[in-house]
Amino acid sequence: MPPFVGDGIVQSQPKSDSNIVTIDVGGQLFQTTKQTLTTAGTKTFFSRISESVSTSPFHIPFVDRDPEIFSLLLSLLRTGNLPSKAKSFDLQDLIQESRFYGIEKLLIDSLSNPSQFEPFNLHRSLILPLNGRDSPSAIATTRYGSVHVAHGSKITSFDWSLRRKSTVLTQFTAVDSLLAISPSIAAAGANDFSGLQILDLENGIVKETLNWENVTRSGSTVQAIGSGPNHLFTSFESSRRNSNSIVVYDFETLKPVSEISHNEIFGADIGSAIPATKLEWVNGYNLLMACGSHSGPFGVNGYLRLWDIRSGNMVWDINEKIDCFADVSVSDSLSAIFKVGVNSGEVSYVDLRNLSEGNEWVCIGDKRKVVNGKKEGKGCKIEAQGNQVFCTKGGDVELWSEVIMGNSGLMEDKKRIFKKNLMGRVKDMGGDKINNLAFGGSRMFLTRKDQQCVEVWQGSSREL
Repeated sequence: MPPFVGDGIVQSQPKSDSNIVTIDVGGQLFQTTKQTLTTAGTKTFFSRISESVSTSPFHIPFVDRDPEIFSLLLSLLRTGNLPSKAKSFDLQDLIQESRFYGIEKLLIDSLSNPSQFEPFNLHRSLILPLNGRDSPSAIATTRYGSVHVAHGSKITSFDWSLRRKSTVLTQFTAVDSLLAISPSIAAAGANDFSGLQILDLENGIVKETLNWENVTRSGSTVQAIGSGPNHLFTSFESSRRNSNSIVVYDFETLKPVSEISHNEIFGADIGSAIPATKLEWVNGYNLLMACGSHSGPFGVNGYLRLWDIRSGNMVWDINEKIDCFADVSVSDSLSAIFKVGVNSGEVSYVDLRNLSEGNEWVCIGDKRKVVNGKKEGKGCKIEAQGNQVFCTKGGDVELWSEVIMGNSGLMEDKKRIFKKNLMGRVKDMGGDKINNLAFGGSRMFLTRKDQQCVEVWQGSSREL
């Protein structure tokens, strides 16, 4: 009889302990416990094994599968993570075996969990090619690391393993706003096409089209899409550009729940004529951030507002005139709103814990002065992920982290200190201008101007 393999201990014969389970996989014997098998969940291969052993304690089930991969998946059940030796196996083999045993979700969580995100070790690890000649206009990610990419009138989706992709043709000439609802469902809109479309990307069909009409019953285009735990948010602008609004939908039914920031524009009211072009849910405060900007003969101006969607009231706002944002992002972890100035290209923040009517942006960069009216931050993107803030500058990505002073935690009554850090390998830096930046699972995704591909950045310990 061959030896047993389990928990690093070789044993010569099975124990009669009712809690110990012995499994023969491809001629190799493994021992584990019933508690370990139950972590796989109900209606899985492992739960059936546990049930069969409970009725026949000395019965050794035989499984005609690869014992080496089984040992990796057994480690996954025990610790929640794959062992380091899993890097020598092809990911597709691991996926197929995990599906056989019914634990693909555990494998996904192990490899793509946001808690595994390694901001300081990020490096360019993969290039995802796109079909056609159109470069990406928008990207949207899921928490499991899958990604949807809009390019021209098409949307290409990559699954969490980034090994399988599918492309669908939409009704849009070009997609300007894209939100991942699930690995197979996305919300999409365009600045020149009426309505928000809920797309079934797996079957290539439009599940539903959501519209908003102003008092003149004219159609409307989508300017931004956002989401919270229970709601879908859409910024609409009438096709005549004489009104705009943010509509709140129930995520399950896709029925409108409320409407906020509704503006009917009369005369030269430039402020209310600017629709929201970015929407982000601030989970820790149960508020919706909405911002928009407008470029005119006297420069760029705009606004940033926080809305309580339950009451429909605006709880805070700031008008942008001196150094309007090129992009804005909210960090729940850091309790702050961050922007990159369109003129200076500098990163600044507003502390969410101390909002007041006179609040101003605090610059965390070099406080460079604008020279000859040049817009240093034009086209820059900024996104918060975990305890870090990422800002694109041309073809590079800056990484900002807060410096904790002493043992007092975050500084409540003084200026907070943020430091710019180096990220990844020097050889991965630079390139054509970055025009899209997003995070999903344990990965960072970016696209560059005029390139028909998506770059995937991840930490070294997450690669297989």
